[in-house]
Amino acid sequence: MYPVRSIPVIAMIVVVASVAAGCFASGSSDSADGRLRLAMLLPPRSGLSPFSDDAFKLSRWSTGETLVVLDAAGDAKPALSTAWRRVDPTTWRFELRSGVRFHDDTPLTAQTVVGALTAATRAKPVPRVLDGVEVTARADGNAVLVATKDPDPLLPQRLSSPQLTILAPAAYRDPARVDPIRHGTGAFVLTSVNGRASAKLDRFDRYWGGKAKLAGIDVDFVPEGQTRAAALRNGSADVVEAVPVSQASLVDGALLHPVQMPRTNTLYLNTRRGPFAQAGLRAAARSAVDRQRLVDQVYEGRADTAQGLLGPAIPWSKDRPARTEAPAGNPAGATITLATFTDRPELPEVATVLAEELTARGFTVKQVVREYQFIENDMLAGVFDAFILSRATVLDTGDPLAYLRSDFSCAGSFNISQFCDPAVDAAMNAAGVLEAGLARQTATLDVEKQILERDVAVPLLHERVLQGESRRVANVARDPRERELITNATTID
Repeated sequence: MYPVRSIPVIAMIVVVASVAAGCFASGSSDSADGRLRLAMLLPPRSGLSPFSDDAFKLSRWSTGETLVVLDAAGDAKPALSTAWRRVDPTTWRFELRSGVRFHDDTPLTAQTVVGALTAATRAKPVPRVLDGVEVTARADGNAVLVATKDPDPLLPQRLSSPQLTILAPAAYRDPARVDPIRHGTGAFVLTSVNGRASAKLDRFDRYWGGKAKLAGIDVDFVPEGQTRAAALRNGSADVVEAVPVSQASLVDGALLHPVQMPRTNTLYLNTRRGPFAQAGLRAAARSAVDRQRLVDQVYEGRADTAQGLLGPAIPWSKDRPARTEAPAGNPAGATITLATFTDRPELPEVATVLAEELTARGFTVKQVVREYQFIENDMLAGVFDAFILSRATVLDTGDPLAYLRSDFSCAGSFNISQFCDPAVDAAMNAAGVLEAGLARQTATLDVEKQILERDVAVPLLHERVLQGESRRVANVARDPRERELITNATTID
């Protein structure tokens, strides 16, 4: 039987008192002015640069927009571009929507789109969606011709990535820093950002998609899960990202909306150096993991045990082929450093459970737990032997192959496992040239199989995120891809 989680009384008093005292930087005490108060999980990591994952904030606030967006099935549909077609194997033509203006009143033109896309291709580091893809753009009347070095069957889906948000030319004047303030095209104007604490957005009355119902959005960045949950309980926030499972029983269930996510909690193993450079010890780590225990004990049943890297939010992943498990070696007390971060409050608990299981299997385990901003560089540099990460498996194109390439290819930009295998790269390349559909899905599942048979990473569970919404709000997006949240249709009493 698993122990019942308890929350220290003193900690709860401090948390609730701090929220009640108005610790939220956005300030507004009620929503009578038509402004929505939003508590977000992660603060900006890169100054809200559209070339980083901060771009998803611009998208979730409906301030930054892309040429196309994805529907529920992952197919491309119009946004700033109204139509597109392939003109030759490597070139696509995108017709632009007329009458669109940026928040600084600059008109959207083919030249401004070319400038934004060109800036993305020159960014250092390159946006993840362009990892391994060479893209050029040029104007052609009121259209943009986008070309790739090699044929890219998913280029329209690629251009849906928030990391390819189209901003006004003035946003790119400083080559060292892209400025999204008052430079988007969306329903809300980003008017100010207070570092890692808060941001403010106002309604953009000239929005091409129709004037928003809200007057504005007041955003607070609240990494502490107990504080976010308390804000939902006492009405300090109207919408709350990712209410921790540990807090769910303390919140009115009518305010919580589970969203099954294409997100997998995964144990990444360092294949380049340390004990897990040995395949047998990676297999030993994999065999030590009790996935159901994690779901029951840490997530209180609000998650799905992982059968692979891709989960039930990707329906066709259930057709994965059988795989062969490598034999486990003997750890013989090998010392490993197991790391994770605090921003997702369940992960330190996951680390504690895994440390117990790995110790029981024969490893000597040292734990490192920090806030994400203070651990990311070491994580990507391969400092740790093992790292626990909550990872979105449908990143940018709506196609999970992009995630597998980013995390497990030799040149992957998010290769925590420091993994490189030419055979796996070849399988990725073969899958990457296929059109969207069954053949591409089957090839993608073969790539997953090869990765898992090498014990590069141990999938643990698939998350169901709890989105908090007060009774005063309606039409808040519940998006598994975490691209939409507050839209021009969102309302508040």
